[in-house]
Amino acid sequence: MRFARKVWKLLVAVKDALALLFLLAFFGVIYAALSARPVGGKVENGALLLELDGTVVEEKSKVDPLQLLTSGGEQVHEFQARDVERALRLAASDKRIKAVVLDLSRFMGGRYVHLHDIGAAIDEVRKAGKPVLTFANLYADDGVQLAAHASEVWVDPMGGAFVAGPGGNLQFYKGLFDKYGVNAHVYRVGTYKSAVEPYMRTDLSPEAREDFKLILDSQWNALRAEIAKARPKAQLDRMVADPVGWNKAHGNDMAEAAKAAGLIDRIGDQTEFEARVEKLVGETTIGHSDKDAPDYAHTGLATWLAANPVKGEGAKIGVVTIAGEIVDGEAGPGTAGGDRIAALLDENREEGMKALVVRIDSPGGSVMASERIRRAIQRWRDAKIPVVVSMGSMAASGGYWVSTPGQRVFAEPATITGSIGVFAFVPSFEKTLADFGVTSDGVRSTPLAGQPDILGGFTPEVEAMLQGSVESIYGKFLGIVGKARGKTPQQVDAIAQGRVWPGADGQRLGLVDQMGGLDDALAYAAKLGGVGNGKWQAVYLEEPEDSFSAFVQSMTSGSQEQVAAYDFAGLVAQRQRLQMAQAVARLDGVLGAQGVQAYCLACAAGPDYRAVRKPLGEGSTAAMLARLAGWK
Repeated sequence: MRFARKVWKLLVAVKDALALLFLLAFFGVIYAALSARPVGGKVENGALLLELDGTVVEEKSKVDPLQLLTSGGEQVHEFQARDVERALRLAASDKRIKAVVLDLSRFMGGRYVHLHDIGAAIDEVRKAGKPVLTFANLYADDGVQLAAHASEVWVDPMGGAFVAGPGGNLQFYKGLFDKYGVNAHVYRVGTYKSAVEPYMRTDLSPEAREDFKLILDSQWNALRAEIAKARPKAQLDRMVADPVGWNKAHGNDMAEAAKAAGLIDRIGDQTEFEARVEKLVGETTIGHSDKDAPDYAHTGLATWLAANPVKGEGAKIGVVTIAGEIVDGEAGPGTAGGDRIAALLDENREEGMKALVVRIDSPGGSVMASERIRRAIQRWRDAKIPVVVSMGSMAASGGYWVSTPGQRVFAEPATITGSIGVFAFVPSFEKTLADFGVTSDGVRSTPLAGQPDILGGFTPEVEAMLQGSVESIYGKFLGIVGKARGKTPQQVDAIAQGRVWPGADGQRLGLVDQMGGLDDALAYAAKLGGVGNGKWQAVYLEEPEDSFSAFVQSMTSGSQEQVAAYDFAGLVAQRQRLQMAQAVARLDGVLGAQGVQAYCLACAAGPDYRAVRKPLGEGSTAAMLARLAGWK
């Protein structure tokens, strides 16, 4: 029997070894095929087809191929705003492109500033005399914003279009904490620093409500103005003032109601839409690998960009992107890992760049990571390299912290900025344990011995030291901003206190220098860098793309069907799923935070489709609370 067991173990070991070798060979073949794959594709004379089946973002998130494979490939696709803009501007001047088609059937949105800039690029295409057509089953706010710039907006007869406007509800967890005995230790500075309110209140404070209203009114007015400018005959205000009455007046047919409001031009299904495009650009003459590809002549976004690679020449202007929540460590892209971004800055400082543009699209996060990034940017200044800041949709709290080394700060009117304030939040569970009969006792050699104790409770000394630490960091924040903006700490404090400002107000208050987008910031940086009338190119500081991850992502792209919204009821179901994921992600984000935070809650108002990409960690506090509450 002993001999048989040894033979069996040997056979199992051989089997495991063969399985491992097979996997290595399999992935080796995939990698070889990937490496040998031809770059680019054939551009067909016809339409540029932009199938935006996902979200528009500042910077695409890093893809975990293992997670994609084990999750069945469920994902939300991301499109970098600058890629979409560049594709449209190239199409405007390329004779091969006769029209542009935006398929928004599975479009899941983007932030206002990004969509505004893409809308401006669509306007360039139309000014070049080329039609721009869009199709969707249902247009919501973000889709309406993009479609407003098109020459023909089509919708499926079973669909429609509506604009709800920015805003909505947040979830407050104090009742949950009280129910399960979680003691919420909150330390903050700033009357308007509302990021911790969901964990210490059951509703918004008057100050937070005022803050939110200022930001949401600014965004809503900007959206209304953009749609009115693009479609002067649109009756948006009448439609949103009484959406139920407006729909009733048109037989509760959302497609007809949207057409009557001027948001839609034509009602027809996808077959009719494709026939219309084919009439404009002709029938395809080349085969497409996708069996569901339309019959009209077209070139997809990926092929178009691959066929038109960026060929920079002239002086180099570096661009570092700080997008997403600022966290400690190597996280990202799509999340602003402090160590990763600081390393990119340090590794490229001596590469002959004439200037640096810091592109920020972040609600903030870790103070330590923000300061690590700020110091790395400052080292460029110390090396006599000009630094210019370009704020995207948001650059608030830690996002404003990292902007302070800039010699010139650009923002757009709807940019969310400011939120100069800090907080720390630490939960303890002595009450929770007491409910189960578990108590704590011991002997301390000093008031700090064994502290902070999240199971037995905090001593008054620890509480005072934590609050003192937060106040000290807030003082440093004021000093950093004051030095950068030529103000005293007292002057900064008057406009700080965690208060959030739209970009235009930020300029009025001296937090921002000039209104303008990334292109304006790049041009100004080239000027500071002494380029003069010479040529220059933008060089993005980023790590090389992982080709294997991209391959796995392309192989699993079919699961996007699961998140498509085909009608109003489908949109409601989609938003329900998103809201649950977003609520848990926010709870986990704050409970899992390490150290003092400079984070803007108002920046998180509205859907965040990246929430569905973040699995709830089994060991997280939020996961524990979710299990207690029966969520998981």
